Amino acid sequence: MTVIQVDQEREVKLFRNGRNQAVRIPVEFELPGNEAIMRKEGDRLIIEPKKKSGLLEWLATIEPWGEEFPDVDEGVLPLEDVDL
Repeated sequence: MTVIQVDQEREVKLFRNGRNQAVRIPVEFELPGNEAIMRKEGDRLIIEPKKKSGLLEWLATIEPWGEEFPDVDEGVLPLEDVDL
């Protein structure tokens, strides 16, 4: 990923895309991936790459399992020791 200096800037044109206002992002400001997070702070519009969620974040979004898990050891005979 390219690190952009804070003092780097470029004039861009705004245009309409249907009912939305849009801006083309110059190649030197390209973000990784195909999704981003946008927020407004005063007069500034801030666009950041969307962080990829990990397993823990995904697990936090799923609903608890409502059924009992079967006892996988039920009816299984104990293993005998084997000499290798």
